[in-house]
Amino acid sequence: MSVLSVHRNLIREIESSPEGPQVGAFFDFDGTLIAGFSATVFLKEQIRRGHVGPYQLVELISAITQFSLGTMGFSGLMTSAAQFMRGVSEQDYIDFGQELYEQQIARKLYPESRALVQAHMDRGHTVAVISSATPYQVEPMARDLDIDHVICSRYEVKDGVFTGGIERPLCFGDGKVLAAESLSRDYGIDLDQSYFYSDSDDDLQLLERVGYPQPLNPNSKLAVIAEQRGWPVRRFKSRGQPQLTDFIRSVAATMSLIPSAAAGLPIWALTGSRSEARNFATSVFADVSSALIGLNLVVRDEHHLWENRPAVFVFNHQSKADMVILAKLLRRDIAGVGKKEIKAMPLIGKTLELAGTIFIDRENSASAIEAMKPLVDAMRNQRKSVVISPEGTRSITPKLSAFKKGPFHLAIQAGVPIVPIVIHNAGDVAPKGDFVFRSATVEVDVLPPVDTSGWSSETIEEHVAEVRSMFLDTLGQTEEGGSNLLAAPPAAGFVKKKALRKKAPKRSAAKKVAVRKKTSAKKASVKKAAVRKAPQPKQTAKTSKKKTLKKKALKKKALKKKSEAGTGA
Repeated sequence: MSVLSVHRNLIREIESSPEGPQVGAFFDFDGTLIAGFSATVFLKEQIRRGHVGPYQLVELISAITQFSLGTMGFSGLMTSAAQFMRGVSEQDYIDFGQELYEQQIARKLYPESRALVQAHMDRGHTVAVISSATPYQVEPMARDLDIDHVICSRYEVKDGVFTGGIERPLCFGDGKVLAAESLSRDYGIDLDQSYFYSDSDDDLQLLERVGYPQPLNPNSKLAVIAEQRGWPVRRFKSRGQPQLTDFIRSVAATMSLIPSAAAGLPIWALTGSRSEARNFATSVFADVSSALIGLNLVVRDEHHLWENRPAVFVFNHQSKADMVILAKLLRRDIAGVGKKEIKAMPLIGKTLELAGTIFIDRENSASAIEAMKPLVDAMRNQRKSVVISPEGTRSITPKLSAFKKGPFHLAIQAGVPIVPIVIHNAGDVAPKGDFVFRSATVEVDVLPPVDTSGWSSETIEEHVAEVRSMFLDTLGQTEEGGSNLLAAPPAAGFVKKKALRKKAPKRSAAKKVAVRKKTSAKKASVKKAAVRKAPQPKQTAKTSKKKTLKKKALKKKALKKKSEAGTGA
C-alpha cells in the first residue's frame, strides 16, 4: 500500500531517514494509533451484553478511579481487571476482540497514523506496537496494518482459560523500555536511530530512550515536556469526538439529496425529459453535498470516464461518501445499485428510487440477479451507464475485499466495457459505521476501459481476477493473507483472521515482555463472539458409577422399609 500525496508533508522526515530494519518505528496504541481508549469500548460492550455484573462494575470503576488519581499503580489496575477474567475462555475473548474491532474500533484509526506506519514500512523499518493494552485490543488492528510485532500487557492463560493472574513484567513505563530493548537485541535495531510515537507522559521513559521521540496527540503533561525539550508535536483531528458543526454539516449533506432532486422537477416540466431532470439533480447534489462536507477530489486520468459510454463503472467501496464522490465524477446518464435497506429510509430511499437506483437483497443471489435485469435494458436502449461495487458492501479498511461476479455478468450481457474507479481513501471522510462526514481530500484513479467483447460466463472468473488485480496494483496492495478472489456465499457468523502465536521459551525478567511475531493470518468461520465462562468439567465414569450405586442402595433401602411396614400391618 502506497502513501497518498495528501500525506506527503506528514511523512517528509521519514522519507529522508535511513533505510533498513535497523531503524525501529514503535507506536503506542490508545490515543496514538486510534482516537480514545479501546478499553472503554470493551467495557461498554461487556456491560451491554451482561458480562459484567453490578458488583464487578463497582470494583472496576473503583480501580480505574484509583489509578487515575495516582493511588493505584498500573500493576494493581491490571490485577483487578484480571480477577474478573478468571475462568473465561481465551478464544472467546479473541473472537470478542475481533468483533469489536470490526464493529467499533477500526473506524477510530487515524488516517494519518496509518500513513505514518506505511511510510516507515516503505523505508524497510522494523515497525512494532508497544502498548500497555492487551493483545485482544491491539492485535486485530496490527493485522489490519500488517504490523508484525505486537508487545503488550497480557493476562495469564492456562489450558486456554484465563487464570485471573497477569504476566510480568507489564508493558508499562519501564516495561516498555524493556520491551524495546528486547526487540532491538532480537532484530538488530539501533534505538538511537529509532522512533517512538505516543500520546502520554506515562511513556516518557521510552520517549527518552529512542533517538527520535514523537509526541502524537499529547496529553497536557507530555505537551509541556515536549515544548521544553524541543520535541516535534503533531495533533490529528480526523477522528475522535465530532463537533456540533460536524453533525450539522453531515445532516445537511445527507438531506441535500432531497432538494437536489426537487431542483430537477422544473427541468422535467419544461423539457419533458426525465433523463435531463435526473442529470441536473445529480450534478446539483454532487456540488452541494461535497461543498457541505468539505470534500476535495484529486482525480487522475479523468478522461477515461468519458471515453466509452455506456459502461459499467466498478469501484472499491469504503464509505457512504462514495455516493457523493461518484456523483461528482460521473454527473450524468447513470443508474446505481444499492442495498435494499436504503429503500426503507424515509424520503431518501424514495428519492433514490425515483432517480433510477435499483435496490437488491444482498443475502439472496437469485433475487439480486433478477432485480438487476432492467439495468441491461437501460444500458442497451437508454445509453445509461451503471455504477456498482463488486465488493458488494463497504469494507472497514482500505484493503480490497473479495469481488462478486454480478457487475461482470452485467457488462457481458449489455456488451459494454468495464471502467475501474479506484478510490484510495474515502474512509477518511466517513469510515464504515460513522454517521459524521469529515472534511478531507480523497484521491481517485480512473483506469482505462476494459473491453469485455471477448468475455463469456465460462471465463468470467479469470476476468474478475484480472480486474481485481488492477485495483490491487493501483492501491499498492498485494494478495497476502490468502483471501479469495471471488466472494464466497455468506457463512454463519463472521470471518476473522487469527494471528498464530508460537510458544516462547522462558526468559529472564528483562525478557519476559514477550515479543510475539505475527505469522500469516488464517481465515476461519467462527460464531459471533460471546465472552462467557468456560464449561464446567464433565463427569468422569467413576463419578457416574458412584452415583448409580448410591441410587440403587437408596432404592433398596426404601423397598425394605416398605416391606417392613406391610408386615407390621
